[in-house]
Amino acid sequence: MSHNSDVIYDVHDKPPVGMWFGLSFQHLFAMFGSTVLVPILVGIDPSIALFSSGLGTLAHLSVTKYKIPAYMGSSFAYILAMQSLMKSDGIAAVAQGAVVGGLVYLVVALIIKFIGKDWIDKVLPPIVVGPIVMVIGLSLAGTAVNDAMNKNGVYNLTFLMIALVTLFSVIAFNMFGKGIISLIPILLGIIVGYVFSLIVQKITGTTIISFNEIAKSSWLSVPHFNMMFIDYHFKLYPSAILTMAPIAFVTMTEHFGHIMVLNSLTKRDYFKDPGLERTLTGDGIAQIIAGFFGAPPVTSYGENIGVMAITKIHSVYVIAGAAIFAVLMSFIGKVSALIHSIPTPVIGGVSIALFDVIAASGLKILVENKVNFDEKRNLLIASVILVSGIGGLTLNVAGVSISGIAFSTVLGILMHLILGKTIEK
Repeated sequence: MSHNSDVIYDVHDKPPVGMWFGLSFQHLFAMFGSTVLVPILVGIDPSIALFSSGLGTLAHLSVTKYKIPAYMGSSFAYILAMQSLMKSDGIAAVAQGAVVGGLVYLVVALIIKFIGKDWIDKVLPPIVVGPIVMVIGLSLAGTAVNDAMNKNGVYNLTFLMIALVTLFSVIAFNMFGKGIISLIPILLGIIVGYVFSLIVQKITGTTIISFNEIAKSSWLSVPHFNMMFIDYHFKLYPSAILTMAPIAFVTMTEHFGHIMVLNSLTKRDYFKDPGLERTLTGDGIAQIIAGFFGAPPVTSYGENIGVMAITKIHSVYVIAGAAIFAVLMSFIGKVSALIHSIPTPVIGGVSIALFDVIAASGLKILVENKVNFDEKRNLLIASVILVSGIGGLTLNVAGVSISGIAFSTVLGILMHLILGKTIEK
């Protein structure tokens, strides 16, 4: 694959050591909030999730021959299933469900290896891919905006001001920064938002950042692993298998969407090289690793894709560095607590920038492929994908929920195939 001259660091470019450190730390900040939020909501030690996200990312990079700059973080798709299993059967059931979900990926990857990948272009043309990528970014808009302006679900003007200062800091560093400043706008934006939060806290007397967790945390802290076959006796949990295995097909469609975004950003075709069977295998092994250590299942992260889109830095070395930092941070209690103390509106401000860029990448796919919206067929397909995906249209069957990105992807593919056949007649 030829070098992409439109970016600052292409997939296999290695930044200087000092810059490498900052760029990787920027990715760590981007994924940290979501990755630790999932285990907190479920009742699992966040440090385990941080550890498994780093280890899972390194495994994914290895399986995909270090060709895909994808970071693996805790998946939100499994939250309800995990919460239910934690109440009924405990962490052992959750871990088993995560492992089985990973095995589903491996089975699908094996099938694809034998039947080939020519079908991908037929079922995922630009008119389907573009709107799906837009949905990936825009479906997260509600979360970003909620973090930016609400405190415990209630509108808060102070939070909004902090979020806007953070957002415009990211924009300013990205647009007007020179040298290394232009390469780490997300990290610098978070720092500006954090400092501004402290100033606002000092002036108003309102608690925005609490240092209690940092003070209580020790420097060296081993995560409370729940390792399969070691920390508990193996027992088959049919409920875990039946509950979590089908969700793997939901996250699989999200996986396809993220690969589409990466294809567009890096000007490569990862469906063909290293191949969809390898990308799915990488995701599957990462999930199995998470399950083995008692962490939530993982999936590729849109937040980190957003960082790459804004900075035009696609280096796998930077992603690998972030993964190593994540593993190390899981053992350093005070540093993890410091990152965890980043205020919600700061995360919200950064997220607005990241998710908007992902959505714009979908629009770019449509423009570059000159999709004609004067054709009713194209207009209908794009409209259905966007409205169903962003609106969260959901299909519930036998306790299995398919919603948002997954359901809109299925609808888009079906409409493309059906309307295409109709036109051919």
